[in-house]
Amino acid sequence: MIIGRLTGTIAAMGLDHVLIDVNGVGYVCQAGTRLLSRVHAGETAVLHVETKVSEAAIVLYAFGTDEERAWFVRLQDVHGVAGKAAMAILDALTPAEIMDAIALGDARVLERAKGVGKKLAERIVLDLGGKAPPMGRFGKFDAANAAGMASAPAVATTGPRSEAISALVNLGYGQSDAARAVAAAVSTAGDTDVGPLVKAALKELSR
Repeated sequence: MIIGRLTGTIAAMGLDHVLIDVNGVGYVCQAGTRLLSRVHAGETAVLHVETKVSEAAIVLYAFGTDEERAWFVRLQDVHGVAGKAAMAILDALTPAEIMDAIALGDARVLERAKGVGKKLAERIVLDLGGKAPPMGRFGKFDAANAAGMASAPAVATTGPRSEAISALVNLGYGQSDAARAVAAAVSTAGDTDVGPLVKAALKELSR
């Protein structure tokens, strides 16, 4: 049985885990500080869960957004990145910051994460560079969040940044070049609207 999402009442919280009561059944999930700062005991929450099954145990890793869960999985595609390291990266950086660090080849940003040294950070940038950002489990991100359920599912993107990258790829630019240009363009155009971001990225590409 693979658990992908839990909706219930936060029954208790620890330093690195949370207990959520779902219709009388308590699930203990590993959680990072980012999630633990968003939820509170006694409140209803939606946890996005990645289930890891091994001979020794079944471990549930919980996140506040489906995007964070997707990046947790993607980071572990890199040799040497296990659950603990992936969780540490997501505690230190948002998905957008991870995406930019990879696109710009800035491994130093990833070194902010506890336990992630220079060699591992460089390997992450090298292995994931040029790849499209992860999508939701079924091609769309589940829009439910730790504070409650959203009314509609999100599209399969990481927001305007990914939409801008996709637009540039459709124009014929390579994934790596598009991602790098969008990451550089965010500083001038912001990342709230796709149109201005694409225009700024095109300027970066023309330099």
